This record gives sequence, structure tokens and C-alpha cells, in this order.
Amino acid sequence: MLISLNLDAKKIITRSVITAILSLGISGCALNSILINYPSQISPIKAQLNNPKSEPLYRQFDSKIAGADGLLYAQEAGRVAQILGDFQTSNQYYAQAVSAYQKFDDKALISASDLGANASSLLINDNVIPYRGPGYERILVHQYQALNYLLSGDSQSALVEVRRSNELQAMEQARYEKSMQSVQSMANGAIDAEMDKLSAAAGSTTSSFLNAYSYYTTGLIYELLGQPNDAFIDYRKAAQITPSNPYLQQDLVRLAKRLSMPQYEEFKKRWGDAKLPSKTEGQVVVLLERGFVPEKQSFTVPFRIQGNWQTASLATYLPTRASVPTGQITGLGPQIKASPIANIDALAITALKEELPAALVRQAARVYAKAEMAQSVRSDTKRQHDQFDAGALAIQLFNIVTEQADRRSWLTLPKQAQIARQYVAAGRYGITLDQGARQTIDVQQGKTTLIWIIDTGNYTRFYSIII
Repeated sequence: MLISLNLDAKKIITRSVITAILSLGISGCALNSILINYPSQISPIKAQLNNPKSEPLYRQFDSKIAGADGLLYAQEAGRVAQILGDFQTSNQYYAQAVSAYQKFDDKALISASDLGANASSLLINDNVIPYRGPGYERILVHQYQALNYLLSGDSQSALVEVRRSNELQAMEQARYEKSMQSVQSMANGAIDAEMDKLSAAAGSTTSSFLNAYSYYTTGLIYELLGQPNDAFIDYRKAAQITPSNPYLQQDLVRLAKRLSMPQYEEFKKRWGDAKLPSKTEGQVVVLLERGFVPEKQSFTVPFRIQGNWQTASLATYLPTRASVPTGQITGLGPQIKASPIANIDALAITALKEELPAALVRQAARVYAKAEMAQSVRSDTKRQHDQFDAGALAIQLFNIVTEQADRRSWLTLPKQAQIARQYVAAGRYGITLDQGARQTIDVQQGKTTLIWIIDTGNYTRFYSIII
């Protein structure tokens, strides 16, 4: 990679300062992410979600949505409103995020602002680049939007979001395969070593854009709204990703039997025959979300190029993942044990692994550009016989201050999603999660009570609807 900077010392310093100022202007509210790591901005919001207060915490994002990181802040605001049970406001924020994604899709040519942001990243850091978001985040926007509509009683809009979520799973897979072809030749030992660490941290998750929780949710909505054939297709996709979930297995057996599918005998042999409700029973379906996805960390590597110290900062995740407790639900007869359907934290880790080659290529270009800039200043000052290389020192200090890893990601997402199903007699029940506070739900014969439980660590919220 060849980059030359054919400017005298004063011009180089002036240009670096101007570029920094322009990039901050282009980035708007992204200024916080450039110099202040993103996790520290979101940490107070997450802490406030761990108490029973219902104040509109999402309004803290309003002033930031117009900036370069607006898509990310819209996602965070939509999720915070959703956690607090304000589904209509959450819908509005997610709609802004969807609009931002569509603008990325619609750009046939690089705009002036994008050009400036990407050029500035060579002298500042990747946080200057407008946030687009990995594929799994975009898919979850539509999944959560579908749940917003469902719990608000708008089933037709929920189906629209379900279909869009399924389309995006296929689209993101194609996008990833294309991007990998373009970066395979760039691989080296450093890339391979870091990707091995992330692979170990992600466990059995091999793709960030294939999300069993999303497929299960879309399948559930299809089934609840009277489209069992579509439900069977999505349940089967979910089972291919998370084959050991017993509730998912029973869903496949039950629908295969109901629809006279040729797979019924095979499924019955593997997982036992379908359990069906009596005429006086209703169905309870639990979606349980626990914790928060981990924050990206950073590591800095100092080294010398052409006699000058340079630093490189990259994003990563800690190698160890804390286990998530399995939900124990009581109050519906025998205790119900929820079962994991997806590890969202593993999706986030895998997404970083998939993006790592391109990130390292940008990092190499940045380090080389900074080294060339510092060397040009050093050479110029030597020609002028300066005793103190102030220009080179200023640039080195500028590099140290601005070299920040890109730690942006959607941080109010859950760490893990679990599911459970149970047929119970119609009536009113008091249920608890892990011996916590009791919540009252109603069950009607022949209908489904969907319970969405969001456990943020120190506080748990229950939302339910009968369909």
C-alpha cells in the first residue's frame, strides 16, 4: 500500500488540523464517539434501566439522532422505549433507524460527506465513519418492530416486518459472502490470530446474520396470525441454527402433524409425538431476554515507523463469556424451565470477526499515512536546522489522542434470548421468574398468551397479550 504526502511541514500541520475540524463538523453528534468511547456514553442509560422508574430515558438520544451516528442512537432509543413498555414511541425510533439503513442502500455514488468522513478516518479514527451497523442489528430492528406492532394490536404491520426480517437474513448473507471475497487476499498472521480469539469467544456461533431468535419470533408471529405453513418454514430454519431447543423441536413435530408434512414421522421418532391442548386449555408462550450484550474493548499496540512512535487501536471482545442463568418460571403448574434460543452476545462477537479484515486494512492505511506525515514534518524541520522538532512532536501527540478503537455497537440488546411453551387450563395465574415478583396473567381456552419478559440484570419487566 503506497501513500505519499508531498507537502511541507507547515502545510501538513495545517491540513491535519483542517481535516480534523472538518471531520468533526461532518460527524455532528458523532463527536462524542470520536474522542469519548461509545460504551461510556450508554452505560448510565443501562444503569437506569435496572430500576423500576419509567421516566422516558430514550429522550436523551433525541438530540443525537441527527448526527452521523444517528442510526445507532435511533436503535438505542427504540430499544430503551421498548424495554420501558412504550411500544408506540419505540416504533417511531425504529422507523428512523430503518430509514437510515435504506439511505445507505440507496446511495449509488459516494456522497461528499461520506468521502470526507472516510478520508478523515485516515488521520483520526474509524469513529469518524458514519455508523451503518452490522447485519444482525438490522435484522433485529425489524424483529423488534414486529413485536412492537404485535403487542400494540396491529397484526398486519407485524407481518410486514416479519417478511422484511426474513428477506434481510438472506440479503446480509449475500453481502457478507461478497465482502469476504474482497478481503481474503488481505489476510495475514495478525488477522488470523485475532479472528481465532474471537471464534473461541463466540463458541459454536459461526454467522452473525443467521439468528435463531429472529427466525423463531417470525415463525411464532406467522403461527399466531394463522399462517402455519410459513411458521413451519421459519421454525425449521431456527432449528437448523439451534437444534437442541426442546420447545422448538416440539413446535416442528406439532406443525408437521397438523399440516400432514412428510417430515412428521421423522420428527416424531427423534423428539417424541406432539403435545396438543385440550378444548379447555390455552397456550402460554414465553420470550425471555436476559442481560445486555457485552461492550467492545480495545487494545493498543505501540511501534516505530521511520523513527517515529505510532499507535494502533483495535476493537475486540474479552475472551471469556459469563454464563446466563436459565429462566425458571413458576405459577403455571409444574415449574417451566426456559431454553436458550440464541446468544446475542455471540452474534455481536461474530460480527466483529467478520468485519475485522476490513478494519485492519483501514488501520494499516491510517498508520502508514500518519507515519508519512510525521516523517515529512521531521525532514522539513531538519532542513531548517531546528533544534526542537516541534512539528513532528505535535503530530505524534495528535496521533496518540485521536487513535481510538471503534467500539460502537447496539448496547441495549439482550445478552441471550430464551423461550418456553406450556398448555394450561383457562384462568388467571400469578407467575414468577426465578422466585422474583409475582405477575398476573390471563389464559383463555383456544388462545395464546404471549409473555415477553425483559430481564436487564437487576430488574425484570413483564409484557403480555392474548392472541
